[in-house]
Amino acid sequence: MNTIKTFVAVALFALISSTSYAQTVTASASTLDAAEAKIAHQAKMAGAEYTITQAYAGNQVHMTARLIK
Repeated sequence: MNTIKTFVAVALFALISSTSYAQTVTASASTLDAAEAKIAHQAKMAGAEYTITQAYAGNQVHMTARLIK
């Protein structure tokens, strides 16, 4: 019984930790460099690092990134 309680507590903690420390941000600009600069600024303001997860270049560049603390 104690093992089950421990497993549930660890699973719950892992779920809460992963959702509270990861955040998705987006930016739009006319160039890839400008969009990434906006993402970098958002990450800096949040005190986090970032990983670019998506970039689309049409008439404008749309970039999505995940902030990781």
